[in-house]
Amino acid sequence: MKGLAVNNSMRKRGLYLGVLPETAADKNGSMPLTLDHDLDALPQAGRRLTVAELAEHVDDLAGRLWAAGVRPGERIAIHKVANFDVWVLASAAARVGAVPVMLSPALDAATVGALLGRLEQPHLLTDVHKLDVLADVPLADLTNRVIIVAGSRPGAASLTEFAGSPRVQPVLQGLDEPAIITHTSGTTGLPKLIVHTPRTQRARLRPQLFLLSLMRKRETVAISIPFVHSRLYAAMALCLLQGMPVLLMRESAPDKVATFFLKNRPGLIEVLPNSLMEWEGLTDDPRKPFASVKYFSSTFDAIHPGTMSRLLNSSARRAPLFFQIYGQSEVGPAVGRPYFRKTAHRTDGRCVGFALPGSARVRVVSRGGKRPSKKNPGFIEVKWPGIAKAYFGEQERYDANLNGGWWRTGDVGYFTWRGCLHMLDREVDVIPGVTSSLEIEDLVLGRLRELSELVVVSGPNSEPIPVICTHEDKPLDRDRWREAVAEFPHLAAPVQIPFAELPRTGTLKVRRTELSRKLGENMTDPA
Repeated sequence: MKGLAVNNSMRKRGLYLGVLPETAADKNGSMPLTLDHDLDALPQAGRRLTVAELAEHVDDLAGRLWAAGVRPGERIAIHKVANFDVWVLASAAARVGAVPVMLSPALDAATVGALLGRLEQPHLLTDVHKLDVLADVPLADLTNRVIIVAGSRPGAASLTEFAGSPRVQPVLQGLDEPAIITHTSGTTGLPKLIVHTPRTQRARLRPQLFLLSLMRKRETVAISIPFVHSRLYAAMALCLLQGMPVLLMRESAPDKVATFFLKNRPGLIEVLPNSLMEWEGLTDDPRKPFASVKYFSSTFDAIHPGTMSRLLNSSARRAPLFFQIYGQSEVGPAVGRPYFRKTAHRTDGRCVGFALPGSARVRVVSRGGKRPSKKNPGFIEVKWPGIAKAYFGEQERYDANLNGGWWRTGDVGYFTWRGCLHMLDREVDVIPGVTSSLEIEDLVLGRLRELSELVVVSGPNSEPIPVICTHEDKPLDRDRWREAVAEFPHLAAPVQIPFAELPRTGTLKVRRTELSRKLGENMTDPA
C-alpha cells in the first residue's frame, strides 16, 4: 500500500482514525473525556483529558510506533489488558498508516496464536501481563516483532524506550483499503477477522448522526463497550465530531458504576445489553444513579423489555428514551427503534426496529419457499455501503455470505405489516418446534425478577432446555417457574447453574453452542 498525504476531500468521504482526534481538537479542543481507570501506555495522563490532549497523545504514540519499526500497510495486532489506551494505540497505529487488528483481551492463548498465524507475520502490541498468558505461543515465529506498551521484556521492544521520538506526518489509506480489523464474537468457533475500510466506517455514522440531530442539546455520553469492538470506534467518532463530553468506562461492577454515574451525571449511556441486565438492580438504589440519563442506547443483542422498562422508570428526566439498534459487526447499524417509559414493559422484544434514515436496506428471504412469517421465518439480509470489506484470510467464507451485494446476517425473522423487523433467533440456534428461543426468554425474564439470566438451548435430543441463573445464585422456586412457563409445555425441566459458569464472549454474549455442548456432555456422563 502506498501512503497518501492527508487531504480534506478524502477525510469527508472516509473515516480516518489516525487524524480523527486532531480533526476533533480543531473544533472542540477543550471538550473533556473522563475515565474510570488509568492508562497503561500513558500512566501520567491521568483520568481527565481534553480532546486536544488526546490528539497530542495519539501523535506522540504514533511517533513511538514509527521509531519501533511500524510502517504503512503493515498489520499490528493489539492485544492487551482492557483499557482505553487500546483505542489510543489503535489511532496511533492508523496515524502512521498501519492497520490495527483489535484482539480481545478475553481471547485465550490458543485463539490468539491461531489469529496471529492467520494475520501473516503482524507486529504484536501487547503488555507484560499478556506476554505471560501467551508464554506457550511461539510469538517469534508468528510475528514480525513484539512491542510492549511499558516495562521491559527480553526480545520485546518497549514504547517507553521510544518516548520523545520525532513526530511523523499522518498517512491515509485509500478509501477502500483496510483501515482497521476487528473480530467476531466467536460464539460458534474461531473468531473471523473483519476488515473495515475508511469508506465503510464513514457510512456507518450516517444513521447515528441523524439520531443525534434529534437531541435538543449535547449530553455527556457514558460508554461501556469493549475497547476492541468496532462499535466503540463509531461511538468515539460520533462523540468527538459532535463535541459531546465522554465518560469511558472499564469497570462494570454495579457499585462502581453507580459511584461513577453519580459523580459525572451522564445524559446518554451506551452499554452492552448484558451489562444493563447486571446493573438492573441499581434501578432500586435510593441514590438514583440513572436519574440524569435521558437516553439509553444498546446496539449488540436485543434487550429484554422488562429491563428497558425498569431503566426508563429509574430516570428523573422528562420523557426518557431507550433506543435499540439491530446490526452486527459485519454490517453496522441496520434497523432501530425507540422505547418509551409508559409502553416499554409491554413491547414485543422481538421487534428490533425499522429502517433508519441513511442506513441499510434490509430484506427477509424465504428459507423454504414459503412467505416469511413468525411460523416460517426467513433469512435476514442487509445491503448498503457500510458492509465490511472482507474476512481477512477467509475470502471464500466472506463471499459465501454475499448474494448480489446482499449480506446474510445469520439471523432469521420476518417483517410485520407495519414494517418492523422481527428477529427470532440465530439460524444456528433454531430449535425444532420452537418459534423463538429469544421470545421465550423475553417473556419469562419479565415474569420472574429473581432470574438474572435465562437461555433456551438445544438439548441432546433437540429438546428446548431452559438454562437459568438467579440473583446471588439462590435456589429457584419451582412452583413460580411452572406458573411462568405454563404456555410453553414443550420446554424441558430447567437446569440451574451459577451465573459465573455461563460461557460468554468478550461482549458478554452467551456462547449458546458451547452451553448446549456442555449440557449434552453432563447429561450423557455416566458419572
